[in-house]
Amino acid sequence: MAAQYEITIKGLVQGVGFRPFIYVLAHELNLRGTVENNTSGVFIQLQSTEAQKDLFLQRIVNEKPSVSHIADIEICETEAKFEFHQFSIVASNHSCGDITRISPDIAICDKCLADYHQQSHRIHYPFVNCTHCGPRFSIVESIPYDRPFTTMKEFEMCSICNDEYKNPLDRRFHAQPVACNHCGPVYTAYIGETVINDYQTIVDKIAVTLLKGGIVALKGVGGFNWLADATNDEAVKKLRELKRRYIKPFAVMCNSEKWVTENMIVSEKEWEQLLSWRRPIVLLNEKRKLSSQINDHLHTIGVMFPYMAIHYEIFKKSGLEAIVFTSANKSGEPMLRDNTDARAYLLNSSDLYVEHNRAIYNRVDDSVIRVIDDKPQVMRRARGYAPEPIMNIDDVDGGLAFGAEMTAVFALGVGHQILMSQYIGDLSDYEVYEAYKDTLNRLSTLFHFTPQYLVCDSHPQYLSSKLAEQIAKEKKLPLYYIQHHHAHAVSVMVEYDLTEECLALSMDGIGYGDDGESWGCEVMKCDRIQYERLTHLPYVSLPGGDKAAKECWRMAVSYLYAIYGSLDMLPPTLINQVGEDKIHQLSRLLISPLNNQLTSSAGRLFDAVASLLGVCYVNTYQAEAAMRLEQLATTALFDTKIYSSHALGDWDMSSIFQGMLADIKDNVETAIVAMRFHRSLVAQLVAIMQRYANETNLNKVLLAGGVFQNRLLSELLIKELEDKGLDVYYPTIIPCNDGGVAVGQLAIAAARLNKKNDYA
Repeated sequence: MAAQYEITIKGLVQGVGFRPFIYVLAHELNLRGTVENNTSGVFIQLQSTEAQKDLFLQRIVNEKPSVSHIADIEICETEAKFEFHQFSIVASNHSCGDITRISPDIAICDKCLADYHQQSHRIHYPFVNCTHCGPRFSIVESIPYDRPFTTMKEFEMCSICNDEYKNPLDRRFHAQPVACNHCGPVYTAYIGETVINDYQTIVDKIAVTLLKGGIVALKGVGGFNWLADATNDEAVKKLRELKRRYIKPFAVMCNSEKWVTENMIVSEKEWEQLLSWRRPIVLLNEKRKLSSQINDHLHTIGVMFPYMAIHYEIFKKSGLEAIVFTSANKSGEPMLRDNTDARAYLLNSSDLYVEHNRAIYNRVDDSVIRVIDDKPQVMRRARGYAPEPIMNIDDVDGGLAFGAEMTAVFALGVGHQILMSQYIGDLSDYEVYEAYKDTLNRLSTLFHFTPQYLVCDSHPQYLSSKLAEQIAKEKKLPLYYIQHHHAHAVSVMVEYDLTEECLALSMDGIGYGDDGESWGCEVMKCDRIQYERLTHLPYVSLPGGDKAAKECWRMAVSYLYAIYGSLDMLPPTLINQVGEDKIHQLSRLLISPLNNQLTSSAGRLFDAVASLLGVCYVNTYQAEAAMRLEQLATTALFDTKIYSSHALGDWDMSSIFQGMLADIKDNVETAIVAMRFHRSLVAQLVAIMQRYANETNLNKVLLAGGVFQNRLLSELLIKELEDKGLDVYYPTIIPCNDGGVAVGQLAIAAARLNKKNDYA
């Protein structure tokens, strides 16, 4: 009898056609045994020679399904208790205590799109899918990933689908959402009191509504979306009123690569992201203006391709080339996923309301990507990414990290896996806070997770931290507080498996500091356990506290007062725009003993400069001023002047502001001043990082924090640091903004608990 091997393959190996792949490969190699899903991954029993086993494993690694990811392969040679006569697929085993990965939702594949047009029982069936595509995370309620544990359990397969589902050689073998026109979910449309059930009629109505400038509410994979003709300014204006999103840019879904080529500037790496199975929104530079109603004064726009069959059909029927595609909810509120709730809100506010009867268990928004330094940076991690885990060197089992507040994402620790939640939103909105708690309960149930310890931000007012304190008290669990910028830095260490001490530059809007002030531009020496704040952007007053983050002109006044001790240097344009009375009132606050809040925030520095240059006086959405300032600067790329060479490695904000004010007085083009500010800040940062690299003998530099969503700043800084011989680590799969904080929190707590002081 041949030897018997027990092989466990861990990673993203369920819901991606892995078992039928193994089955076909085993038959091709004339092997004997079984393959099954369990809660650990894919489990194979193989009876073969050692050479056959080695070839089998080699081909698994080299030929695995494109969407799958192998994290680990465990092999154990055992004694054969009986002889297998063939290779077969057996039912899933639920007894294993480990937790496998759950596939993210996958865009419709080309083969299924072809089936939509020609397969007899699936012609024009909008929910066509196979083992290589379709809903996954959005419909799964428990693991292992089998149909009874998904929202598809309500739909009994017809005989044709059942035969496909049971045939190991079929592309739909054990495709859990498999369905067709005879047995699957269906769309229903509502126009006032009129109900439409015929799919083709529904698509026709969607097309007509869009062409007439109407707004369509459409249920998708992870929630409801609003659609509008991207070339119709009045339609987009109407959508802004509905969503109460008056300036923040919209994303567009487009019909073809030709349209993208004609309207956008696209790099090879950006094409890869646009066309990937994840189908994210990718931030691109415009070649020509689509509509000021979509992205106002910005020249970047979020672009995505269709990822459901109905999206393709809408473009075909309407003839449109681009549609505004956004979540169907008021700004700041969570995505709607329940039909009853959605109907109550969207039916009367939309010109056409369309739902389907496949329940969404996990709401999930569209992901957002920006390519920086030729690497894709995940800015919003949601559909197509969640709930893929992040692997951590230390065991994080039982840890629950609550993240931050404005970009709420929590993380569960399962073994060495950090399971990040999908992007949820700003917890200051009550509905988002409730959605955050609901998502926490759902993911805990899904992954059979029971927390053993809790981790949160050290900010005493964060709602995420208050919730952590409440749960810690109720469940009598230990709670660990982690400094915000240390968490940012360590999230980068996690992505690159770094364990040794590094230098970190954390730049964001706000992070609660050890001294009680609002930090936001810190240079640290840190590892996964501890940190030392080496230097920081000089403190200035934060007049009005949180109000200063919205009314960014306040920071311009604050900086000039800090530098000159008066407001005589304020540009007339700023005074005229804001008003002398408001500025006078603020000046009184600046000298008041009640004004005792300070900040070292890089975000507030960008606000100050944007306001000083007349780019933005009030942030109507998060980081608006910084975005406008960056994009203005990119139009003056050939200007290389800096206001301070900063040779000694000390902070010198005075030179930067003096230089800008002189240029403003001399009527230098605003775009050039914006570029000089970026270059001057980079020059100072490079000098500072080089100085501390020499003093500490540390060569690895971590860049973290939401400010590094600024492509111009990031690419200038990365190049200059690397030219100085420093090794730069920049987050890509983990958001550099607060969406990545939970990863750092959990990794720090785990390192401290495991007392791994000898990493290096």
